[in-house]
Amino acid sequence: MQEAPPLPGEDTMYHAFLSREAAYEGIFVAAVRSTGIFCRPTCPARKPLRANVEYFPRAGDALAAGYRPCRRCRPLDAADSVPDWLRPLLEAADADPARRWTTEDLRGAGVDPARARRWFQARYGMTFLGYLRARRLGQAFSRIREGAGVAESAMEADFDSVSGFCEALRRATGRSPGGARERHALRVAQTPSPLGPLMVAGDEEAVYLVEFWDRRLLEKQFAALEKRLGAVFFPGETDPVRRMRGELAAYFAGELRQFTTPLRYPGSPHQEQVWRALTAVPYGTTCTYGELARQTGRRAAARAVARAVGENRLAVVLPCHRVVGADGRLTGYGGGLWRKRYLLALEGGHEPGGV
Repeated sequence: MQEAPPLPGEDTMYHAFLSREAAYEGIFVAAVRSTGIFCRPTCPARKPLRANVEYFPRAGDALAAGYRPCRRCRPLDAADSVPDWLRPLLEAADADPARRWTTEDLRGAGVDPARARRWFQARYGMTFLGYLRARRLGQAFSRIREGAGVAESAMEADFDSVSGFCEALRRATGRSPGGARERHALRVAQTPSPLGPLMVAGDEEAVYLVEFWDRRLLEKQFAALEKRLGAVFFPGETDPVRRMRGELAAYFAGELRQFTTPLRYPGSPHQEQVWRALTAVPYGTTCTYGELARQTGRRAAARAVARAVGENRLAVVLPCHRVVGADGRLTGYGGGLWRKRYLLALEGGHEPGGV
């Protein structure tokens, strides 16, 4: 996962915060020292003195610094949903994936290129034009793996030359076009949730990763898939990724208790055994690490089981949040105990309270 882009200047951010400028949604959150709360740039609450405000690029950074989310503007709720001003542009890009957009095209569509760049950098670590190019490259990579020729794939991806296409593919996959056929392409998309954005990665058959975007181990999770599958990651969606995004939305709305999207969770035999056991923990219940160890036939290996639970790459979907300590306390959740508390409250039929 790429680092967040640099923040705008403090003068710019404070003015945007005072003016409730929607263009800065997703660019920063404003944290108020005197209240210990952080807000969206568009929060309708009364604005504090400038000396009392500090800024973070992401909600997770503000949470890590000890701030609580504002109950009025709810900065964790669907923070990465597509704004109305951008949706027509994305629909046009989806209708013609091979089109090469320019800044003039963006202006012609009524979108400020700088605004689009800020939005995409905040969510994908790249500009809008870079996002489209990476997506075209991913589509071309998939065609090559299916047996298409390099020249044909380069032309369909709208690259200027075959050599330029080969170099771009080599940078993305670490292989020549011929060697790239051995790599496993996974599409990566973000989806909103009340607990902050989730990253979802999958191919045309299954989903391999669902993880909170600010989890410290996210890069290691991607690296593990790269090592085990020879995976290479491109922005975009597949049918399983789209299906998972819909199921996650239904789950957080309290309308879904069991995920049905096909899953893959390659790991060691021990890891896979533990992860399969997680799927048997019913919605609305909890179990201890010791109980999970007994279910896997490893009574004396509670610590090893706990380690495998923490290495789960399918947050929420493989319900490691349902595993608690021997005394019933909430322990050991990579996404943060505040998220674990929220998920258990949601599944228990209670209104999730303050986090």
